[in-house]
Amino acid sequence: MPLALKTYATIAEAGSALKQSDARYLGGGTLVVRATNEGDVSFSTFVRSNDPELSAITVEGGRAMIGASVTMAAIASHSGLKAIAKAARAVGGPAIRNMATVGGNLFAATPYGDFAVALLALGATVHTTEGELGIDEFLAARDGKVVSAVSFAVPTTEKFRFAKVSRIKPKGVSVLSIAALVDVEAGKVKDARIALGCMADRPIRARAAEKALVGATLTEEGVAPAVAAIGEGTRPLTDAVASSWYRGEVLPVHFRRLLLE
Repeated sequence: MPLALKTYATIAEAGSALKQSDARYLGGGTLVVRATNEGDVSFSTFVRSNDPELSAITVEGGRAMIGASVTMAAIASHSGLKAIAKAARAVGGPAIRNMATVGGNLFAATPYGDFAVALLALGATVHTTEGELGIDEFLAARDGKVVSAVSFAVPTTEKFRFAKVSRIKPKGVSVLSIAALVDVEAGKVKDARIALGCMADRPIRARAAEKALVGATLTEEGVAPAVAAIGEGTRPLTDAVASSWYRGEVLPVHFRRLLLE
């Protein structure tokens, strides 16, 4: 089946075009083009926008605004985003990172979407053609949204932690990924946001572990309750990469390491 490509000057125009049932947005194309090559015939039109704002990164006043078309490679090399560079570098190899976009990663199905896990831990705001949504709300029902940008408070390298577990390093598909924003004051955890990838059909918060971590010290004994609670509420999937059982078994091991690193 022949495919059409339509380019629009603004994301709003592209969003209107996407209301056709047989259209898909084309950003970096790392997932949607592969689906086409593998025989997906559910759409006949690619829609994209060349609005320069979609490829812009702005870091000022302690906040970052990243356009939906910004690539993982651009984030990994940006001097103002060093704290989250590790999460961007976790997405595939160099060729994929040069194409994969922030917007596309938000829609990636498990076991993909490692950068979306980082954004969930950061409490990002997702900017769409229909308005702004907190990332928790966006990920709960992400279908049908056209993303223009994400924004978040830029963390320090001491507060933000990220780990990806894969069988093939450095660019393998995730067994699981963990992102944590941990605020320590006077030696104890004041607040924490913990996000997990591959432990459900989309990135999820580890709320029981977050609660257990508040007031704790980042020591072996102090983090033990949070480590014990990290699997609560998870629904890991079985796929070609790993079984549900295996993901559940290794999650507390890597979460403990992340907290004590």
